[in-house]
Amino acid sequence: MRNLLIAVFILVAGYATACTNFIVGKDASTDGSVICTYNADDYGMFQNLCHYPAAKHAPGEMRKVYDWDTNAYHGEIPEAAETYNVIGNINEYQVTIGETTYGGREEMVDPTGILDYGSLIYIALQRSKSAREAIQVMTTLVETYGYNSEGETFTICDPNEAWIMEMMGMGPGSKSAVWVAIRIPDNAICGHANQSRITTFNMKDKKNVLYSKNVVKYARKMGWFDGKDADFNWNMTYAFPDFSGRRYCEARVWSFFNHFSSDMNRYLPYAMGKEPNAEPMPLWIIPNRKVSVQDIEECMRDHYEGTPFALDSDIGGGIWEMPYRPTPLTYELDGKKYFNERPTSTQQTGFSYVSQMRSWLPREIGGVIWWANDDGNMAAYTPIYCSMTVRPECYNTPGADELNFSMKNAYWVCNWVSNMVYPRYSLMFPSLKEVRDSLEHSYFATQQQIEDEAMRLYNQNPQLAVKYLNDYSVEKAQQMLDRWNVLARYLIVKYNDMIIKPEQDGKFTRTEHGLGSRVSRPGYPDKFKRALIKQTGTKFEYPEE
Repeated sequence: MRNLLIAVFILVAGYATACTNFIVGKDASTDGSVICTYNADDYGMFQNLCHYPAAKHAPGEMRKVYDWDTNAYHGEIPEAAETYNVIGNINEYQVTIGETTYGGREEMVDPTGILDYGSLIYIALQRSKSAREAIQVMTTLVETYGYNSEGETFTICDPNEAWIMEMMGMGPGSKSAVWVAIRIPDNAICGHANQSRITTFNMKDKKNVLYSKNVVKYARKMGWFDGKDADFNWNMTYAFPDFSGRRYCEARVWSFFNHFSSDMNRYLPYAMGKEPNAEPMPLWIIPNRKVSVQDIEECMRDHYEGTPFALDSDIGGGIWEMPYRPTPLTYELDGKKYFNERPTSTQQTGFSYVSQMRSWLPREIGGVIWWANDDGNMAAYTPIYCSMTVRPECYNTPGADELNFSMKNAYWVCNWVSNMVYPRYSLMFPSLKEVRDSLEHSYFATQQQIEDEAMRLYNQNPQLAVKYLNDYSVEKAQQMLDRWNVLARYLIVKYNDMIIKPEQDGKFTRTEHGLGSRVSRPGYPDKFKRALIKQTGTKFEYPEE
């Protein structure tokens, strides 16, 4: 059966938006938060921190739908009578939605559908007070107006529940979709990264499993499934996990799980992608310890360190062991095809966040999305509270876009720094990490104090708390930008021309005559020396004198 599926599959060759999501149930977190994440990865992607203000809409008012990826106009749908405040990917009720694209069967894409995955996310955030309501909104919309994106996995969370939903169109002109949504247990963690992850599901569990009425019927109609309903397997039918789906995508989930489990070696053959009959990973696992927001931020920065996928064992990272690889993921030489590893942390991240949703606090205070406008490894996550209505200028800079640099814009300043660091990673990254971590430590050290003050103000007037948290979030974002501008100048001075200038007490030192002190020249790291000598033999061997 599996070989037959492989033979009939026509998969999307590349992932247009190759992203990563992690999910933590409230009983799996250290403080009872529901936590979810999103690395929005695409080549050349430029995104502001979006904002949709709360609003009331008149009967008959329509909303125009523009494709989130391409900005192409798709059509219009009736506006909701009331829409809620949305900042980034969280709304005022702490509902958070993220996604990863997995592609699946090409023939299921419906180009006539009005809703693309990105528009669907932000429309649902504007119309939903809970994760379940968001699922209802999203599925009702696509079943009414059609879905024109490829296969998609959505993370949909609120302060009490975490869900994963997978959706696909039903072919050109269908104006409908098939989908299934599963609630992640409160004591579990889950992840998805551009490969469909839902397999079989309990159709009788109406509390924790939701699905379209035609989810199996459509597969039977197309001749893709002929077994019992209870045996229906979503990804084996609609998005088979081939080598690229496992090695580029499921390996990221494997590595996430591996941080919180001692049993992941059994799934290593599956994640490696080369054994067709390897045991698939479960949709979720129970972590071996409680998981914090800080833990999840580190997972978003993962490069497979300490695993068989690690990027520090070959010369692909260059002289200074960059844990990144150029794209595309595959390349050819002398008639043979090769590939690069694809870790969670990647240079093409447009924005990254870790969303924290807390049921025991007023919603205006409980929801905070820790936001970075670049690869999360190379930037500091700053707090953005869900009740915000005024964005930091650095996350919404007039005149800045993918073709226009601005010193006032976080995306561009962070990318300026990261692109200095990438090629000299082991040399320069420690300086970046020191600044990044000091900022984040300061945010977490004061979070309780800030929220205690917000609660005091909330008890007087909720709007006072909203303004206080808005001002605080703006201040921290702008502080990060200022610090990153300083970091950029520091890096070019300290590491200019592949040398290192000495410092003492945080200042560059000078000679007694006022000149800069003698620099150090680190040269090649030992690992690269060995690789170079292996390649060149005695060509550069210094003769004995």
